[in-house]
Amino acid sequence: MKKQLQCLLEKRAQLFVSEDERNVEEAVARKRRLFERRGAEIVRCTINSQIISKHVMEKEGRLAYLAHYRFLVKHGAGMYVEEQVEKRRAYFERGELVKDEKIAAVESETVHPRLEREMLVDERISYEYDRARAVRYAETWWNSYNPAFPRFEVDCTNFVSQCVYAGGAPMTGYPNRAKGWWCKKNNWSYSWAVAHSFRWYLSGTRVGLQTVEVSSPEQLMAGDVICYDFQGDGRFDHSTIVVAKDANGMPLVNAHTTNSRMRYWSYEDSTAYTPNIRYKFFHIIDRK
Repeated sequence: MKKQLQCLLEKRAQLFVSEDERNVEEAVARKRRLFERRGAEIVRCTINSQIISKHVMEKEGRLAYLAHYRFLVKHGAGMYVEEQVEKRRAYFERGELVKDEKIAAVESETVHPRLEREMLVDERISYEYDRARAVRYAETWWNSYNPAFPRFEVDCTNFVSQCVYAGGAPMTGYPNRAKGWWCKKNNWSYSWAVAHSFRWYLSGTRVGLQTVEVSSPEQLMAGDVICYDFQGDGRFDHSTIVVAKDANGMPLVNAHTTNSRMRYWSYEDSTAYTPNIRYKFFHIIDRK
């Protein structure tokens, strides 16, 4: 089974760099179109697998596995590596691989709790935001989970909150879950872990962490945050952290849920993408 699976993944990897348009699945075509629009090129792709469960009964078998994609990207005069990990499932009959598919990831929360408005207080909470530390954290934990924090099935906002906290952003509001932004004693605020609440926290925070909403992604710096409303219905579903810029000065981001590293900010290659997508771009004020 493992040998057949690896053969399949090697063939799939070649589709990302091939110029042949025939029999290309939509996910591959979408990725290729995005890179073409950016003026970038995938010059090499490798896909490694890690089996996470195996079920065999008589003539049928199923493997659930993680597919780890590494894309060597040429953009302008430079090159960089983009990575992404997705869950997939392979089906076998009589020992032959007959089907392989992505296991749909839950990209958004079903609950969108309200936050209480923060009241200005006399006591100032000062901080210095260290962007390099936030990015180092994002690079260290993009495909793993820090045991010092909770882990969620939809983990994107929890991950970004950890990155921003690692950069020196102060927690506020404990122990009220509907107030501020915090994670302590195996408990957390809605804004720490829920994308929609995090988006509103970043827009309205007046105590502790301070942000400025900017109008375009090229205005962001490493360590800043992007929030995503995939359906364009006003409910934000996803959060990422900027870790670098491409040759055009556009953000590359790290994220959890579908664990991704140095991914192009727009998410046009995501299965969650729709033409109605809306973004919020938050620049974190470095010192307060």
